[in-house]
Amino acid sequence: MSVYRSNRHIYVQIIDDILHKTLVSMSTGDKEFDSNDLNGKCEQAKKVGIIIAEKAKSAGIGKVVFDRGGNLYHGRIKALSDGAREGGLLF
Repeated sequence: MSVYRSNRHIYVQIIDDILHKTLVSMSTGDKEFDSNDLNGKCEQAKKVGIIIAEKAKSAGIGKVVFDRGGNLYHGRIKALSDGAREGGLLF
């Protein structure tokens, strides 16, 4: 599970390293993401984590390796991983 954080959005992909293929992806910029009821970027990141966990489970993925992309493990990155764990993904 690879994470990229920009100033406005957070992006997450679950990638198969052997096949070099993205299996599942989600971001705050997607059309299906609704952030009207959320206050702040950390809450948005947590919701993205929950949604990516649901998508991964429906694709048959239960365990991932977390790649934070060189970002420190706090703030939005921590919120995203907490949401993914809450959604049922194992790291």
